[in-house]
Amino acid sequence: MTDSAIEVLSLSVSRGKQEVLRDISFALPPGSVTGLLGPSGSGKTTLLRAIVGVQRIRSGTVTVLGRPAGTAELRRQVGYVTQQPSVYGDLTIRQNARYFAKIQGTGAASAEAAIRDVGLADIADRMVDALSGGQRARVSLACALLAHPAVLVLDEPTVGLDPVLRRDIWTRFHTLADAGTTLLVSSHVMDEADRCERLLLLRDGRLLADETPDDLRAATGAPNLEDAFLRLILQQAGDSDDRKVLA
Repeated sequence: MTDSAIEVLSLSVSRGKQEVLRDISFALPPGSVTGLLGPSGSGKTTLLRAIVGVQRIRSGTVTVLGRPAGTAELRRQVGYVTQQPSVYGDLTIRQNARYFAKIQGTGAASAEAAIRDVGLADIADRMVDALSGGQRARVSLACALLAHPAVLVLDEPTVGLDPVLRRDIWTRFHTLADAGTTLLVSSHVMDEADRCERLLLLRDGRLLADETPDDLRAATGAPNLEDAFLRLILQQAGDSDDRKVLA
């Protein structure tokens, strides 16, 4: 798996006595769009934090672009969009984008393009503090896109967006992947799963599946991905009950 952009092996994370992630392993190829799906509280954000190197882990390894997650060499190669916007509220959308463009050395034209890509061109001169939560999240996404990272990790970036804008942003994600960027996008909305090339399904800190959407439907015999996820959950519950009986 040396050609993997992201490689996670036997990763476990605990908070106090609570086990948040349990023996997670997977590898993502370069230039791909992977969806990390699961209900709230399943461990998605913790896993993303481990990949970008800001999460203390109990055991296992996380490697990004051939280096341990969080190493200094990865800072300009890995982009991370959190659920909480990470932009300046006392600047306008355009000022934020141009500031981050200057830091990244990409220029004002790139800033304007990023603003257009997230559907904020009409209000680019509005102060970020005056925006809705969804609009602020889009500003953060625009600023992350300016860095042209080799790996882009996004924590529920489409929450609160209308269907047309969600479609346009997912199109942008695939354009980035075609250019070589590896994207890992978390969501708890199952209708976004079909927009991904492959899926990681997480529940209660366990990885239930690592499949393409078509393979997941075929493996479970489900007509859609939501039913496939439910069947995996029921199967896991059945296996757990069997282990209790055998014990």
